[in-house]
Amino acid sequence: MSTQPNQPMAPKPVMADVARLAGVSHQTVSRVINGSTSIRPATKARVEQAIAELGYRPNTAARALVTRRSGIIGIVGTNSALYGPSSIQRSVQEAARAAGYFSSLVPLAEVTLETLHDALDHLTRQSVEAIVMIAAQEDALAVVHSADAGLPLIVVEGDLSGRGLSVGVDQIDGARQATQHLIDLGHRAITHVAGPLTWTEAKGRCTGYEQAMRAAGLTPRTPCEGDWTPARGYEIGRELARSGDTTAVFVANDQMAIGVLHALAEADLSVPGDISVVGFDDIPEAGYLNPALTTIRQDFHAIGRRAMDLVMATLDGSTTSVPLLPPELIVRDSTARLKDSP
Repeated sequence: MSTQPNQPMAPKPVMADVARLAGVSHQTVSRVINGSTSIRPATKARVEQAIAELGYRPNTAARALVTRRSGIIGIVGTNSALYGPSSIQRSVQEAARAAGYFSSLVPLAEVTLETLHDALDHLTRQSVEAIVMIAAQEDALAVVHSADAGLPLIVVEGDLSGRGLSVGVDQIDGARQATQHLIDLGHRAITHVAGPLTWTEAKGRCTGYEQAMRAAGLTPRTPCEGDWTPARGYEIGRELARSGDTTAVFVANDQMAIGVLHALAEADLSVPGDISVVGFDDIPEAGYLNPALTTIRQDFHAIGRRAMDLVMATLDGSTTSVPLLPPELIVRDSTARLKDSP
């Protein structure tokens, strides 16, 4: 029985092969791989095409020795299954990968000053180039303001000021839009179901609700504080149904709004016939609820891209403040004009 001789493996492509195919110098290929902004778009495209054709993979360890940059971005997130935080975390990881970076994620089961400091220390020991923090609690901001990590620290969604190294959506404006939509429909007895008020986003949404109410000459009601979950939304919805003094509800996230809708249906209250409901986030299921949920849309993919743009700008020494992203009111079937309203 004869055997075929082993075929020699084709050598792995090296940077010189990429340079030859693209018709550029070895140094130009290196600058493209390392994210230099000084390369002309046409030249960059030729190099990227050559990399794709050859299947070239940069040696990240060697690159780190030369550039003194690890090619790793640290991410501090949470173990939460909540749609907003998990979507932002995924969008940052995708944006990092698209920018040619690996990401090292530290998910926190509990967000405290101690766990946040430990996470920063853990990532710093990994020689990450920058850290993106997706923890919107006030403790997270306290850590950011006091930390001296010695490397860029980007806050996502936790800082509503739109200044410094922060990226996010204008939560206050989103809440104003939601509340104003209900006011424009003739509602005056509007209740706000808030998120946990240790979260900066929840506070921002409370602020937007209060601003819209006062601007319309209405007195804001004390918010019903929730915990972002459908179960808590259901409990609050039952309370609202029993009280009978609310014609519209602005809920701080769609998941709690689902609980509110269920409680109102159980109480034989029609939405929007008896009570209008607005959520926040625009989860994928929002348009398929019964009724389809009016809500505020946040562009989570854009948040991830902006976070990585800010990381890259900071590493290149060209940091600028990034304005908050505008939210968008999505009107569906859960809101309607108040009965007998002009």
